[in-house]
Amino acid sequence: MPVLLAARNHFINELIFFMTILTEPIGSVPRPAELVEGMKAHAAGQLNDNDLTKLFEAAIANTISRFEATGSPVITDGEQTKPSFATYPINGMKQLDPAGVVIPFADGHTRQLPTITGGPFRYKTYANSYLETAKRLTSLPVKQAVISASALSLLYPAESIDGYTRDQFIGDLVNEAEADIRRSLNSGAYNVQIDFTEARLSLKLDPSGGLLQAFIDLNNQVLSRFTETERKKIGVHSCPGGDHDSTHSADISYADLLPLLFQLKAGNFYLEYAGEKDKRSVLDSIKNNILPSQRVFLGVTNVLDPRIETPEEIRDTILTAAAIIPVAQFGTTDDCGFSPFADDTSTSRDIAFAKIKARIDGTRLAEAALGKTVFAVSGS
Repeated sequence: MPVLLAARNHFINELIFFMTILTEPIGSVPRPAELVEGMKAHAAGQLNDNDLTKLFEAAIANTISRFEATGSPVITDGEQTKPSFATYPINGMKQLDPAGVVIPFADGHTRQLPTITGGPFRYKTYANSYLETAKRLTSLPVKQAVISASALSLLYPAESIDGYTRDQFIGDLVNEAEADIRRSLNSGAYNVQIDFTEARLSLKLDPSGGLLQAFIDLNNQVLSRFTETERKKIGVHSCPGGDHDSTHSADISYADLLPLLFQLKAGNFYLEYAGEKDKRSVLDSIKNNILPSQRVFLGVTNVLDPRIETPEEIRDTILTAAAIIPVAQFGTTDDCGFSPFADDTSTSRDIAFAKIKARIDGTRLAEAALGKTVFAVSGS
């Protein structure tokens, strides 16, 4: 009898162990006000490089300290020194024309990408430089966000460049995108997240799905250069945009996006979810399209809403999702970065970190609830 009881308890403990729910941030958090003002002053020639560097260092240290205080098992540097999540590789590049692709947001404001004016295309900054700085300031695992090859493919102008064809550009771009990911893996990233916010936008621009498929194929050119083991540490983030509390493609259904998105040769997928109106259809679409080797991290905090979710709300959101998506393929995150562009101050740092703390606490509450359910089912 004692042997049977011990075996039963071991079985229950093993099941509860598998109730662990992974949780990770997306990337950016709002910069301190003094840093935002300092970056503006530096751009205007009113602040020197040394003083800006001091502001960067203080912001990174404070961000990491506040991340640690939330109890987050995985952190980021909050992208404090990136000009934006999309343009960090070309910051300081000379061969640029500012009049590139315009991205309209629902509230009427726009963001505009530049175009390149010559080649060869080479990154000016690789993301591992941010990672290495962060890792010196914490003992916690640090994840690193990188921009997708598909987003940077928009830098090539509609008209060809003399002496530098689009095919040559794409070849250089794929090499550089691979190097960006590989450098972060080699520098000890917990994992690498590819920001692919243009996925959903592409369906708005081309409802046929042709543009999205082209983006998927281009990103898979990059991902195919990594081993299966390496791809388990590589993820893809998709959302309808998040800038000044507005979106660029929230009206596009996940049912149209996910069948193609899960074709990406990545191990993890970070999806905006808390801001969705029809959450059940999102869960059904994930269930119908996710592959056995993939894990989905659902956003459980709405970064566009200043209201701070309670841990209990987040617990209930997770339990609803866990009834449809296997827990072994499930994790939690935030809907999007809180401040993907450096000048976005629509959300305060205090609110961002309170939401992150709620996500951590809510995830732990869900783990406990799922563990009790397993015990009840396995018990008397």
